[in-house]
Amino acid sequence: MHVMAVRAPYRSLRGISAVAALLALGAVGCSDVSEAVDGAKDGAKKVARQRSVFSLDVGDCYNPNGKAEGTAYVVEIVPCDEAHEGQVVGEFALDEGKEYPGDDGVSAVADERCPVEAQKYAPDTWALPKGAALFYYTPTRESWATGDRAVSCTYTAQKSKLNGSLDTAKSLKPEQATYLKGSNALYEALWANQPAKDTVEDDLAGYKAQAKAVAAALDAHVEGLGGIEGTEVGKLRATLTKAAGNWKKAANAADVDAFYIAYDPAFTGIDPNKSVAARKELGLATTVPADEAEVWAG
Repeated sequence: MHVMAVRAPYRSLRGISAVAALLALGAVGCSDVSEAVDGAKDGAKKVARQRSVFSLDVGDCYNPNGKAEGTAYVVEIVPCDEAHEGQVVGEFALDEGKEYPGDDGVSAVADERCPVEAQKYAPDTWALPKGAALFYYTPTRESWATGDRAVSCTYTAQKSKLNGSLDTAKSLKPEQATYLKGSNALYEALWANQPAKDTVEDDLAGYKAQAKAVAAALDAHVEGLGGIEGTEVGKLRATLTKAAGNWKKAANAADVDAFYIAYDPAFTGIDPNKSVAARKELGLATTVPADEAEVWAG
């Protein structure tokens, strides 16, 4: 598995770690015995927590053995209330097939599916700890040959550590869940349908298709907001209704100029900053993630 093929078997790895702990104990003087015993206990605990990367389950908090990126065979499973580097927040199986689709093929599917799976577990991406980024463990060519088809989606701390579980879906109130479902689908429609070409002139049809997808997601989001009480939610609903109209104009634009005229207010209309007051009213996180803020600041 990728972000995974240190090929040492689990049993061998455990033995090496245990021997290292014993050697450390034998090398110290009497005054350091208690410290060495504590160190040996910590080492033994870490050994006992080793798990095959193939056995990771949604909700597992873990520390990778070595670097977070690359290949791995085992990880250290830890209680989520202990500081840790990663947590599994989603999983799915790749389609059965006789041939390995290649690293790029596997990554393309994971890039598309993991954000969706992760949002089922931790719906409010604004509430994620600073520095947490989405990673995934995927099959390698070698593990594919043994029947491995699982992809594990994880949030991994790029700096410092994570503390506590990211499982917030169960604690959401109905109106919070409704808002996040609509909002997440909106921005997923925007980015998942981003045309490959940088300019509208080079792919008007592609940009119109993106606009159509965003407009549909906005309609659904606006409908969901209609069932939620609150002054700020009502204001946001009016803003997004207007934005939906502009996205529809962009989707039906007769030419490039018409598209640009509609697109500018359409894109501005879904600026995440416009949703901060409604989020506050709903009791959700109110700090726009840096990467999103940068897009609309530009």
